[in-house]
Amino acid sequence: MADEAVTTGVAAGAAQLTDAQRDAAASELVDRLSLWSGAAGLLPIPLVDVAAVGGVQLYMLRKLSEIYGVPFSDNVGKSVIASLAGSVLPASTAVTTTMTVGSMLKALPGVGWAIGALTMPALSAGATYIIGKVFIQHFASGGTLLDFNPPDYREFIKSQKEKLARQKPGSAAPTSTGSSPKL
Repeated sequence: MADEAVTTGVAAGAAQLTDAQRDAAASELVDRLSLWSGAAGLLPIPLVDVAAVGGVQLYMLRKLSEIYGVPFSDNVGKSVIASLAGSVLPASTAVTTTMTVGSMLKALPGVGWAIGALTMPALSAGATYIIGKVFIQHFASGGTLLDFNPPDYREFIKSQKEKLARQKPGSAAPTSTGSSPKL
């Protein structure tokens, strides 16, 4: 009964936005949380940074669900993010391994921490940006968390990776606003 009220409230709030407003709000959210994810990648404690990035990504998925009026569950959200990361993101094992190694390098004094501090923010922000853009496309086309199929988005992810690669080296994710990140 409480779940129905939450779902109805979310759908009612999402129905008040036009498609253009919804897409703009979602893109702004993804841009902002990609920056937060990059900041989480700077945390100096190995694997805590990875957990923090996962928390930012889950929060982003929850907020995107609200914007598009899609019912959200933490358990399903975690599964969907893991599924997307595991099956599609940049030959995902390479990125997941690189993120984990980048995080673990922070345990090494000096050079290890410097390398970890340079790799984690960029990888975290990039992965969060791509995950957000995938879900914007999925939700905008009427999809839900329950019917999400990661392999359907391989070409879209490839185009988003190319878009990120064209960005100048100092920026982790393209932003539509010049303001600082806020939650």
